[in-house]
Amino acid sequence: MFTNPIVLAALGVTFVIAMAIGWLVQSSGRRQAEHRAVTLEATNEQLAEQLERHDNRLQHKEQELNQLHSALADSRAREEPLRHQVQQALDSEKRLTLQFENLANRIFDNKSQQLSEQSQSQLSAVLTPLQQQLEGFRKQVQDSYTSEAKERFALKHQLEDLKAMNLKMSEDALNLTKALKGDNKAMGNWGEVVLARLLSQSGLREGHEYDTQAALKQDDGKRYQPDVIVHLPDDKDVVIDSKVSLLGYERFYNAENDDDRQRGLRDHLASVRAHIKGLSDKDYQQLNGIRTLDYVLMFIPVEPAFLAAIESDPELVNFALERNILLTSPTNLMVALRTINNLWRFEYQSRNAQEIAAQAGKIYDKLVGFSDDLLKVGRALDTAQGSYQKALGKFSSGRGNLLRQAEQMKQLGATTSKQPQAALLDDALNPVLDHREAVDAKE
Repeated sequence: MFTNPIVLAALGVTFVIAMAIGWLVQSSGRRQAEHRAVTLEATNEQLAEQLERHDNRLQHKEQELNQLHSALADSRAREEPLRHQVQQALDSEKRLTLQFENLANRIFDNKSQQLSEQSQSQLSAVLTPLQQQLEGFRKQVQDSYTSEAKERFALKHQLEDLKAMNLKMSEDALNLTKALKGDNKAMGNWGEVVLARLLSQSGLREGHEYDTQAALKQDDGKRYQPDVIVHLPDDKDVVIDSKVSLLGYERFYNAENDDDRQRGLRDHLASVRAHIKGLSDKDYQQLNGIRTLDYVLMFIPVEPAFLAAIESDPELVNFALERNILLTSPTNLMVALRTINNLWRFEYQSRNAQEIAAQAGKIYDKLVGFSDDLLKVGRALDTAQGSYQKALGKFSSGRGNLLRQAEQMKQLGATTSKQPQAALLDDALNPVLDHREAVDAKE
């Protein structure tokens, strides 16, 4: 009991005081020594009382320590079943965590695969028609330019052949003159044959850019049948009528003296003027079902006969124009028909351009639809990503996440053999709350 340092110190002090008393008694006298002895005795009694109180407190502390040792033993006895339960809870948590992670991965993989397949299907549905339209557009443009180049190349040769053809036609006309003399019907049919040959060589197509022998009526019921109606772009028409005057020209050409030549030429001019008046009186411009221009083309199939008439009578052209008639020969009619053919070619190219523009508009609409589908795919991916982030938050990054709870059970004493990744564990133990979670936490 007296092994306590305080007790030993008190005994030491008492011994020192006793020695001091003895020394004082011897050195200062008996009375003073006795007085001091009394004082020291009182002090000694006080120290003894303090020593006794300390000893009592020490005994009390020893009793409390014994009680704590006993309580610790009881606590350890009760802790063992709890530790076993915590270990079981950790094992269950690991299994649940693994199952949850596998389930989340499968959901995300399946969702990603479905989105990928859906995106591929939508891309194919959009790009396949788009590719076909672009290929058709490319082929159409290429064919158009190829056809135009061929036509330009062929036009040069056709114009070169035109002169030779006209000369040959003139010779044929002269050779036919004798056979056609006196037979107006035969001469008319021959003129229509020459006109049909020019039309076929011009590039125009019967039934498309021109029609022959179309039956038309005036308001008074009279029936007319122009030789050819050539159609122009913008719903316009040109009427061509063939008129042959060979008798007077044949006498002019074969005359042996000037008098006979002049008489033949006068007869030829009179015949041409008569044809102009007769064609003007038909007034083709007023026929129903036709949208002709103000002028009708009168075709003279014999080039030399045409030239002889306008050279000998310069006013003949004005005479015809005053009656809305344009005089034509094989040469200038071919030029006019070629010009009309070029107009139609440009018109078809313009229509193709409009079709191309329409196709381009459809392509643009497809691209807009494609962009909308891409945005839908992006939103679906964002939704899947959001679901994944929510699942990950519940597992390792949100407030009260599973990994954090498992780590807390580990700190209670659960025995583990594996450790999560440091970054994942740090996120679980120190979650970054989003705005909504932060508001909930403050509340």
